[in-house]
Amino acid sequence: MANFFITGATGFIGKRLINAIDGNIKILSRNLVLDYETVICELGADSIPDDALYNIHTVIHLAGVAHNRFNNKSQTDLFYKVNIDATIELANLAVKSGVKKFVFISSVKAGGKSFDGGPINEKNQYEPEGLYGKTKRDAEIKLLEISKVSGMSVTIIRPSLVCGPNVKGNLKQMFQGIKSGWFPPLPETNNKRSIIHVDDLVRAILLVAKDNRAIGEIYIATDNIPYSSRNIYNIMCNLAGKSLPKWAVPKFFFDILGTLSPNIKYKINKLLGDEYYSSNKLRKLGFDTKKTLEDMNETIF
Repeated sequence: MANFFITGATGFIGKRLINAIDGNIKILSRNLVLDYETVICELGADSIPDDALYNIHTVIHLAGVAHNRFNNKSQTDLFYKVNIDATIELANLAVKSGVKKFVFISSVKAGGKSFDGGPINEKNQYEPEGLYGKTKRDAEIKLLEISKVSGMSVTIIRPSLVCGPNVKGNLKQMFQGIKSGWFPPLPETNNKRSIIHVDDLVRAILLVAKDNRAIGEIYIATDNIPYSSRNIYNIMCNLAGKSLPKWAVPKFFFDILGTLSPNIKYKINKLLGDEYYSSNKLRKLGFDTKKTLEDMNETIF
């Protein structure tokens, strides 16, 4: 009997998750994965086989579309098909198959951004950030509705920015830029950003999957450390073996750049703005982080 059914098992988080699970695992993937029972299916394009969840106790749904690189209709449609439609298809099949627990890995972007600089918690609900955040939020709402009428337990985790070995995205670009010498020293603006190490996120996922107090709840996952962008830059320098620069690009330079176009302003806000969240609710379940951004020292790109 397969205890766990994992989507996104071949991704950055999924690989760490399946290595940490003590139990039988069945996965969904576009391609056959050796050593694991694999349901071959492309979410958003293929229908999930009716028998995919036979004898499954817990579904952990990691798969999703996160980056809208081209901002065109086909990419927008993909977000809706994968992040919402495929998620609900999987949940309905889980109900039909007698699955007991469904853990959905959402995103802090589903809760939006605070405008006062304070940490956002699960009770705060601002406008979801971007198409990714909106589709994740819509999926959350639909899943909780399914749980209420079906009896299947649903728990949602909203991770903040995830770091760790073989990380992708903005952290990888910053690290590579610092290592190569082209990423400029950032000013200290005392902004606040939240991060969680992938191994701690895995521990959080497995905790809520087993703890009945998590049924029907949404949890934000961070390491509860407010990092400034300059702080992140300094840590990346240390990890890359680079000396810390004694100077920084002045903040006003970024302000001037931001006046050139809305796109540049958006990227600067992403770099130097606040994205600060609280995971106190998750900690009340007994969760405590063991790693920080400094523990990315395994990551050598």
